[in-house]
Amino acid sequence: MKIFWGLLVGLVWTAQAQAARDSLEAIKLPPGFKIELFARDVPDARSLALGEDGTVYVGSRTAGKVYALRDEDGDGLAERRYVIAEGLTMPNGVAVFQGDLYVAEVSRILRFKAIGRHLAEPPKAEVVIDTLPSDLWHGWKYLKVGPDGKLYFNVGAPCNVCLPKDELYATLARVNPDGSGLEVFARGVRNSVGFDWHPKTRALWFTDNGRDWLGDDRPPDELNHAPKAGLHFGFPYCHGGDIPDPEYGKEAECREFTPPAWRFAAHVAPLGVRFYTGAQFPSVYQGQLFVAQHGSWNRSKPVGYRLVWLEFQDGRPVAEHVFAEGWLQPDGKVLGRPVDILELKDGSLLVSDDQRGVVYRISYSR
Repeated sequence: MKIFWGLLVGLVWTAQAQAARDSLEAIKLPPGFKIELFARDVPDARSLALGEDGTVYVGSRTAGKVYALRDEDGDGLAERRYVIAEGLTMPNGVAVFQGDLYVAEVSRILRFKAIGRHLAEPPKAEVVIDTLPSDLWHGWKYLKVGPDGKLYFNVGAPCNVCLPKDELYATLARVNPDGSGLEVFARGVRNSVGFDWHPKTRALWFTDNGRDWLGDDRPPDELNHAPKAGLHFGFPYCHGGDIPDPEYGKEAECREFTPPAWRFAAHVAPLGVRFYTGAQFPSVYQGQLFVAQHGSWNRSKPVGYRLVWLEFQDGRPVAEHVFAEGWLQPDGKVLGRPVDILELKDGSLLVSDDQRGVVYRISYSR
């Protein structure tokens, strides 16, 4: 019996490895770039964070786990995988600050102290804050430490489109690492699952997924610019900067809100974003914004399922370019769904894929 199960597990792993290789061969990149598997067997791989020692932390949504990945010999492949926590409620968001790992569930943020020294035997989680809304609809959090040392996260709208009574819904919020000082940073944000700060201006840029059921091509998904606190980006009254909501649009005019800095195609589902600051990629990518487009779920013809980069000039996006594609095949078959992007110390990029349960590494060589 043990031999049988050993053979069965071996066959499953072989099939998974072959499927992963097939998906890699389908990905098209600019000349000089290559994509490899950094780690497999990372079910529902979502948000990514980098420890000071090079450990990569991975959140999940449906798996309820947080992983740690280690490339022990620097060959671009994570030989070690640890499960830091399990049984959590959509622990999508992960961030590292001063050696501690912060994990955002739906209604709370946890801290694992000095995590890099305890990967094999993680410490008991400390609760930083546990008073966030518990709604599962758009409840998963993205989590990142801002230039001010505060933890930033999203609180999604608990609906497709609605006007929630609690003012914490449909916002980007921030809190001190000890859980004090909770405040709203930006309002009118339906569902952001990715943000980053410009490397020069230190201003916040974030994606926002538009509402459903206005058709295949409306409204656009958004990239928004929040150089200061207190801005309102329109939800639920206005979508894409100039499309009044059929129900709530009568209560406010679109000109009252901050318009998107960039409009993506509707339903591409932009999630993780990352300004590139490394030295490995060609200079054309320096300071530009990479975006993971997770892909549509209810459009009649699927779109997204790719990586793009936004070209910035004078601090503003002026063009959108495809960087990696092929996860969506011409026949509609989906080979994977990019979620988040992380820059490693050597300048290569990691990309998580929650459908395939893997993390890719994209590198460049002249």
